[in-house]
Amino acid sequence: MPENSGTTGRTPETHVIDFRAAEQLLAARDPRGAVKLLDRVIDAHPENTAARLLRARAFFAAAQLRPAELEFTIVLEREPDNAFAHFALARTYERQGRADQAKRHFRLAAALDPQPQYLKAARFDG
Repeated sequence: MPENSGTTGRTPETHVIDFRAAEQLLAARDPRGAVKLLDRVIDAHPENTAARLLRARAFFAAAQLRPAELEFTIVLEREPDNAFAHFALARTYERQGRADQAKRHFRLAAALDPQPQYLKAARFDG
């Protein structure tokens, strides 16, 4: 029998299901629904970086930029070489009008993973 997590009756398996459902909701452009599911996953597993990264993306998609910034920052504290997280944090700063901070993270993303999208955003020529 699966181990229950607290008094909620939730199991590790239900958290995996919630995570996968949140991915689908985000893909279907329902970021707020994704955040609701991910809140439960992260409450049970605060160390889960993948869930935090997905929740950061959902916050960003919902234009909740401050929570997105906080989640991307937590991800980068745990995974400083995560090029996507640097890129997404840069986009978050860019949407907040914080160009200098955005530029720094665009450049870090491009240095870590020189894919065209990251290189273009980094604007090394200017």
